[in-house]
Amino acid sequence: MKRVRELELINQIKEIREFEFGVFYFFKGGIVISEMHEGAHFKWKNAKKAVYAAQEIYDKDIPLIYIANRVNKYRVAPFEWFKYHKNRFDMQYIASVGPLKNNILSTFFKNIIFPKRIRMFTNLDEAVAWALQISKNSV
Repeated sequence: MKRVRELELINQIKEIREFEFGVFYFFKGGIVISEMHEGAHFKWKNAKKAVYAAQEIYDKDIPLIYIANRVNKYRVAPFEWFKYHKNRFDMQYIASVGPLKNNILSTFFKNIIFPKRIRMFTNLDEAVAWALQISKNSV
């Protein structure tokens, strides 16, 4: 699988934040791509660090487009997605990149909380093209 650092878009990074659970790349236009560390357990307490970083980096008027680039195996506690909604951290667009069989349960819960805004991709380039189109239309 392709990593963020291999993208042609790499020169449009506004900021990179590395946390103990993974790396978040903040691009122009509100596009955020994460690559979690192998074996990480991604919980709300971790996620809110990335959410707060996004709030520092972007204007409030920019819709956030989040892409989880699943280059490593890690766990997401499915019920943690309800905490995003409860705490009003409602991302406008979400995508997951990786083997489809590994994303089914997580995507199911995301679809309950964020209906009609979840996309699944097996290719990072396709996910980025999707995000760029949204970003361009939001300007």
